[in-house]
Amino acid sequence: MSSEQQEPQGRARAQAPGTSLAKPGAPLDEDGKKGPGMGWALVITSVAGFMAALDNLVVTTALPSIRKSLGGALSDLEWTVSAYTLTFAVLLMFGAALGDRFGRRRLFLIGITIFTGASAAAALSSGIGALIAARAVQGVGGAIMMPLTLTLLTAAVPKDKRGMAYGIWGAANGLAVACGPLIGGSLTQHISWHWIFWLNVPIGLALLPLARLKLRESFAPDARLDFRGTALISLGLFGIVYALVSATDHGWTSARVLSGLIGGGVLVAAFIRHGFTAKRPMVPMRMFANRGFAATNATSMLMYVGMFGSIFLLSQFLQTVAGYGPTEAGLRMLPWTGMPMIVSPFAGYLSDRIGGRVVVAAGLGLQAVGLGWFASVVATDTTYAAQLPALIISGVGMALFFAPATNLLMGSVRASEQGIASGTNNALREVGGALGIAMLSTIFAAQGGYQSPSAFVDGLTPALWVGASVLALGMVAALFNPTRRALAAQGAPKDLADPQDAAGLELSAH
Repeated sequence: MSSEQQEPQGRARAQAPGTSLAKPGAPLDEDGKKGPGMGWALVITSVAGFMAALDNLVVTTALPSIRKSLGGALSDLEWTVSAYTLTFAVLLMFGAALGDRFGRRRLFLIGITIFTGASAAAALSSGIGALIAARAVQGVGGAIMMPLTLTLLTAAVPKDKRGMAYGIWGAANGLAVACGPLIGGSLTQHISWHWIFWLNVPIGLALLPLARLKLRESFAPDARLDFRGTALISLGLFGIVYALVSATDHGWTSARVLSGLIGGGVLVAAFIRHGFTAKRPMVPMRMFANRGFAATNATSMLMYVGMFGSIFLLSQFLQTVAGYGPTEAGLRMLPWTGMPMIVSPFAGYLSDRIGGRVVVAAGLGLQAVGLGWFASVVATDTTYAAQLPALIISGVGMALFFAPATNLLMGSVRASEQGIASGTNNALREVGGALGIAMLSTIFAAQGGYQSPSAFVDGLTPALWVGASVLALGMVAALFNPTRRALAAQGAPKDLADPQDAAGLELSAH
């Protein structure tokens, strides 16, 4: 029996006695009364997303102080950043699957608890090894928490308002990207590096009771854990991301990197085969036969390859060549990294009105133009005024991407598949970010280096052109999304029209 045939039965089983189905725009509590609205869901999920996204970048400006305080080699310092990225990327899909099976609010609370506790442990670390371990556990909590922010938000917001909601959620994540270097640099400079981790503790403690009281519990209909698929994709992604993180230090041809890439690739290939043959796979490969789902995931990965690799190098350019301090460099990156705070809500509104396909493609095109502009003007004596247009164009482009891409993704799958769709997309983004840093850093090192400002520029220029090319390729991929007219002609499946209409998706929990 196919999964489509099984689904109505699963929904019937999911609706346990004493539960009630949520209607669009009118969440119901366990007594059938109108429950908390989308405002609380938007605040809680946006703050949680901000907290998880912040820790991708907040450590970078604190590394010199951490080394002075705890010691350790350069590779140890790199792992204080990479340990979080590694566990976060590897476990994203597993975290989403756990939420679908055991309750999204329940796992969201567990994720916040792990993340908050690990943040305190990182702040209390007395050695570099303990800090790396705490960062890895932080990534576990973030991997459980982050994909569930989208499914919980989608469940609470009516379909016609989701673009705007995703825009605000994206602006919060953009704020984290913008403020990461600023917060890290300011806290380290004026208080202590320990406070970049203590900052998470009061936020996490405040979120726990709010999430428990203000979010409704939800499950994917008849969800089951796919242990074989989970093992294959988790180990496969671990091998690939570990190899990418290690490539800069050890080289692409080292045994460590090659074994990680080959072994991880074999396991991912086995996971793909499992997705075609298993009765109840974690990620049914038929989802990628959906042009919208496949195009959005390809676009997301390419966007992160180009964006993360470029930001990684440009933030160093501002310090190494332009001579700015960490806080000053963060401030001067704000026209790029801070633009989502201004433009993302408008981008979400625009995607509601005209569709996300064109908006996403325009955003990626603008980012490609911005990077190309920067590559054409960068020099050892380039003024900030000459850099500013490129930063603004790139920032507007990035802001146009997040909310519409999220809208395209969540609108391309069934309600029962939204959790794993979110986990899959986030995992591909993280892998794309790691790949972008590794790839552009390799090009940078091959053409230049840190020996002098001119050597840095010699390496930066071709790396930026490659980043711009990757983003242009992402723009092409975005245009493979079906148009609104094509979707209307095909006729959307009933449970795809509005996830809150899907019976069994939202159950009020006792």
